[in-house]
Amino acid sequence: MPSTHVIVFVTTISSIVLIAAPLMNMGSKTFHLTAKNAVKNAFFTSIPPLALFMFQGQMNSSANTKWFSLGVTNLSLTTQFDMYTIIFLPTAFLVTWSILEFSIWYMQIDPHIEQFFKYLLIFLLAMITLVCAGNLLILFAGWEGVGIMSFLLIGWYHARSDAATAALQAVLYNRLGDIGFLLAFCWLVKNAQSTELPYILSSPPNTILLAGFIAAAASKSAQFGFHPWLASAMEGPTPVSALLHSSTMVVAGIFLLIRVHPLLSQNSTALTICLCLGALSTLFAASYALTQNDIKKIIAYSTSSQLGLMMVAIGLNLPHLAFFHISTHAFFKAMLFLCSGLIIHSINDEQDIRKMGGLQHALPMTTTCLSVGSFALMGIPFLAGFYSKDAIIEAANTSHINSMALLMTLIATAFTAIYSLRLIYFTSMMHPRMNPILSCDENDSRVLNPLARLATGTIAAGLLISSISLSNHPLTHSMPTHIKLAALMITLTAFITAYDVTKIFWAGPPTDYWIKKYDPLFLSQVIHRASSNTTLNLAWYFITHLMESIMMKKMGPSHIESSQLPPIKIVQLTQTAQIKTYLSILFITLVCVTLTL
Repeated sequence: MPSTHVIVFVTTISSIVLIAAPLMNMGSKTFHLTAKNAVKNAFFTSIPPLALFMFQGQMNSSANTKWFSLGVTNLSLTTQFDMYTIIFLPTAFLVTWSILEFSIWYMQIDPHIEQFFKYLLIFLLAMITLVCAGNLLILFAGWEGVGIMSFLLIGWYHARSDAATAALQAVLYNRLGDIGFLLAFCWLVKNAQSTELPYILSSPPNTILLAGFIAAAASKSAQFGFHPWLASAMEGPTPVSALLHSSTMVVAGIFLLIRVHPLLSQNSTALTICLCLGALSTLFAASYALTQNDIKKIIAYSTSSQLGLMMVAIGLNLPHLAFFHISTHAFFKAMLFLCSGLIIHSINDEQDIRKMGGLQHALPMTTTCLSVGSFALMGIPFLAGFYSKDAIIEAANTSHINSMALLMTLIATAFTAIYSLRLIYFTSMMHPRMNPILSCDENDSRVLNPLARLATGTIAAGLLISSISLSNHPLTHSMPTHIKLAALMITLTAFITAYDVTKIFWAGPPTDYWIKKYDPLFLSQVIHRASSNTTLNLAWYFITHLMESIMMKKMGPSHIESSQLPPIKIVQLTQTAQIKTYLSILFITLVCVTLTL
């Protein structure tokens, strides 16, 4: 009878092989169906390890293969299967299966649908590589994989200048974070002579090393300062947005910090940076989401806000809560994006929520799932988001932390309720505000089945994952009632207040000048214009100095001066204005000529 570790290792590897298998035959005309079925089979194959983990508790499995030696260090191909891997893989496979099935309907008229599915499959494979990595070398391969695939998928409609610019913006912002990752990687190779995670995590922490990891995570997970690319990424097709924001690209940064958390937990400076950065990010993104009118950008900024909440959990020294929120967030965020894609398709590619309304009659299943996803995002009790989000805010309330960070997190929680209600109110409620001649049709199994699966996950995943991932971590039971109910009371108060003021403030587009400060382009212009102007001015000064002060001067006047002065001085020596000297030179010349002849 094989051991449990062998069963887990074999089944997990088998699920990964199932995903990679369709890539061997990419020329097939039915590649999109093959890819969808491969991810479906991979999901069912990843269930046994999860079941074994539920019944037997904590277990780890790893495999190591030497690649090549650099003398001082050996680079090896190491995989690691622990609690995080075993829970994340079924979640990622289920979400991706639903997105791929939805994409068959959404992209059915695209002439390059096979290539689109190939990109999605490689995107998922890169994320699985990152999650299963046992050393920083494999993790970096997956890290760069999700980066380049996000560039290709965001720029899918690259003929549009906005899409091409958004793809370039995403890869440039992530490249800034990659500098931090490479800094940490090279520091470890030089000083620790190893990139294996167990060895790294057993060594004493170094602030420079942790700063590199935090910078990498901040750019990949769109924290404050690196956030503009996340909203711009909405230029890609809706399935790309769903996969990007749910279980792949944006959670890679948080997952990196979860992996290196034993180092973070020993350094209070790093934890404080994570806490304050996360609190600022969650508040900033939530305030931006309040003023957006593009349905996809509202959901995109909600993602950025939830990533900030995950970063707060890292700063609280509770990585298991951050991972818990990653897992629950994947279900309802993917569902929100699929619902938005179906609505956009149904009303003639309109994304402005002010031009929607009354869709609960035309698209009942879609608007129901949109409402369930928004309620889960708000943290309404017993939905997936409630278990993870409430646990993080409770932990913040009972911790000795920065009070300003706690205040910003609670305000962002209230804002989440407001923009979620605003999204439901504008799309589903009131009277229709779109063109009446529309073909609103959701009666397609390729649409209904993914939404049903994700809705089931949104309702049930919170309780299931909490019983698995939180069983080994003590919970705080002795907190006062007002602290226990703080997050829920703030959410309900904000929800009721927002519902009362909807008819007053949301009747038309805002015209106040200060609203421009919440325009996503405002911060992009501030950052991009300042950086580009500074770069161009420095280049201009440098080239001007190099050309005029150095090259032109050295090659021009200075060169002429240095080359002409010596012969001029020699000539000057002969011009003494004395007749005796001239006659002597004449006599010497005549003597020399005579002797020569």
